[in-house]
Amino acid sequence: MSHHRNPRALLTPAMHSVLERMARAGQVPLHALTPQQARLAYEVGSGFLEIPSPKLHRVEDFTLPARDDHALPVRLYAPAGENLPVLVYFHGGGFTIGSVTTHDVLCRTLSGLGDCAVLSVNYRLAPKYKFPVAHDDGWDAVQWVARHGASRGLDVSRMAVGGDSAGGTLAAACALQARDAALPLALQLLFYPGCAAHQDTPSHKTFAHGFVLEEPNITYFFNHYLRTAADRDDWRFSPLNAPDVEGVAPAWFGLAECDPLVDEGVLYADKLRAAGVPVDLEIYRGVVHGFIMMGRVVPEAHRAHADAARALKKAFLTTSQSNIEHD
Repeated sequence: MSHHRNPRALLTPAMHSVLERMARAGQVPLHALTPQQARLAYEVGSGFLEIPSPKLHRVEDFTLPARDDHALPVRLYAPAGENLPVLVYFHGGGFTIGSVTTHDVLCRTLSGLGDCAVLSVNYRLAPKYKFPVAHDDGWDAVQWVARHGASRGLDVSRMAVGGDSAGGTLAAACALQARDAALPLALQLLFYPGCAAHQDTPSHKTFAHGFVLEEPNITYFFNHYLRTAADRDDWRFSPLNAPDVEGVAPAWFGLAECDPLVDEGVLYADKLRAAGVPVDLEIYRGVVHGFIMMGRVVPEAHRAHADAARALKKAFLTTSQSNIEHD
């Protein structure tokens, strides 16, 4: 990655003006709030830069049982059609904030453009629920879809996992778990996922302040989520620590150039490639972490939506063709 003396010079003009407006608004930083306050602030701000909400044929809220009998809320989005391929989606928010609601427009967009169903998972949040509850909820949702998705009109032979930021971590870890359980996935769709155990790559230093995902916010989230220092090194938190990634689902990465997490995203893409996993890596220049939810002002968000949807369609098509060959 390019690490400039003045990293702000990398920003697109549109991105620069968003950051200027945010700075002028002078909001209290998330890490200075309680988790409840941070959740509310994120919820209130989440729609602000979003594109208009796409209409869909069907949107359903229901719950599915997690391993401890917790009723896990999910929202299913689907275009018209029968027997649809499905993306199980995990929202971002540092395992502490975010919800099905904050990521509603994004999931509608992926469903509409990707011509697939999207099941968005309201996994339990820190600090009330520590590691690995979010991961376990995510994996329970994936297994539920594999076993019971047909009852909701889903073609579970064409299934993908996806997420942004902390949700990308969950998706990558679920892809590893699916490989271990011999559950075939068509794709792992990763928007700027957290992949590393420690915030020690060059991009963490270059983009520590002034690029939306501030260093103190990362520390704040992880301190809420992790029980002990040892949790950091667990591959369910840090997919880069997985001893072996051979045979995991093909991956599509959509990274932001001006993001503390960009280097670890590239490192994980490299690790997958080295193990023979098909990888498609896009780095969107001049934008920051969270840009995919800023489509009202940041054109790169539209590009990323279209690229992700294309990756989903291609993966689902490849899977149906191989299903036909194996029948």
